[in-house]
Amino acid sequence: MKEVLVSLPTVQQVQQFVNTLAPLQGDFELTSDQYVLDARSLMGIFGFDLTKPISLKIYNDNTANMEAIKPFIVDNGGNTNE
Repeated sequence: MKEVLVSLPTVQQVQQFVNTLAPLQGDFELTSDQYVLDARSLMGIFGFDLTKPISLKIYNDNTANMEAIKPFIVDNGGNTNE
């Protein structure tokens, strides 16, 4: 398992994120404070505060999965990797 921070500040990015995860193998969970949800839940994501990065737990951190979510990952400086 690997945990990273992702940034999803717009509706379009949330939709793109969910569409990116849909075909991937393994489980993905988003956590914010005490809330945990399936990262493929479009409506659930909108319940989070999207103005700040959200923790993503990746239970199958193979190369293909990590490459697919790379555009959403936030680096230590607060910027997304592109």
